[in-house]
Amino acid sequence: MVNFQQRLHELGFYTGNIDGAFGALTHDAATEYQRSSGLTPDGVAGPETLASLSNLSTLVTGGNLSSIVERERARNAGPQLTGKRIVLDPGPGGSERPVSIETPYGSTTDAEIVWQLTERLASLMTQAGVEVLWSRPETILPGDDERAEIANSFQADLIISLRLDRHSNPEANGVAAFYFGNSLGAVSMMGDALAGYIQREIVTRTGTRDCRTHGRSWPLLRRTKMPSVQLDLGYINNEHDMANLLDKEIREQIVDAIIVGVKRLYLLGEGDQKTGTFSVEDILSYEPNNK
Repeated sequence: MVNFQQRLHELGFYTGNIDGAFGALTHDAATEYQRSSGLTPDGVAGPETLASLSNLSTLVTGGNLSSIVERERARNAGPQLTGKRIVLDPGPGGSERPVSIETPYGSTTDAEIVWQLTERLASLMTQAGVEVLWSRPETILPGDDERAEIANSFQADLIISLRLDRHSNPEANGVAAFYFGNSLGAVSMMGDALAGYIQREIVTRTGTRDCRTHGRSWPLLRRTKMPSVQLDLGYINNEHDMANLLDKEIREQIVDAIIVGVKRLYLLGEGDQKTGTFSVEDILSYEPNNK
């Protein structure tokens, strides 16, 4: 099914994520292809349809339609944050249990740290006129598939997931950002762009080790219909990362970096500024609801 979606994608009929799931988007794309090829338009990936796609040769390809669609949606949405609908997804993931962490200020958990970061981010985004939605309540940890379904049901513009990483090696450290991308070459162009903007802002503002951006086909990135990113903001078993995440000033820098990254996404390169120089106060002041 992945190859079927990939071929329809190359020909410009399929605009969703290439996830191997035969859903409504795949059915509609198959039907449209069949109709344009003189086949019975039943949306079924039957032998006749598969043979027709195979006979078309890999030299016959369309543009990366999903990327074009994503970019046009961002362009049509305009540069303002006001009116955008963004889902915030605080970790840990549904398969992970909160981990207790001892700090100079007492015991806490990775879930509590991420929740507090997300609350601050939600507050500033709301000030900018963003409609902020949460993927989960504080006491419940749904699986990533369920979080993706929740985001899709909100018809959000973006989903941003905040997580902390875990590793048996206490030397593992740094921040990384992930977007949808797989080994077949399918990628969310806007997810890739957003991950890059946020990653560079965090590294520049905080001096945290840059573990870069990566394409992944994890459920939260693959199954969402909007650009999505997962931010791994440090390692819970690394003393330096945890000291940063417990520092109020650095936490504020992380939150600022995420908001600036989102703003850069919608600016589409127009009126942009050097990484690390955008002021959140300036961004807020230019939003229509704050004038």
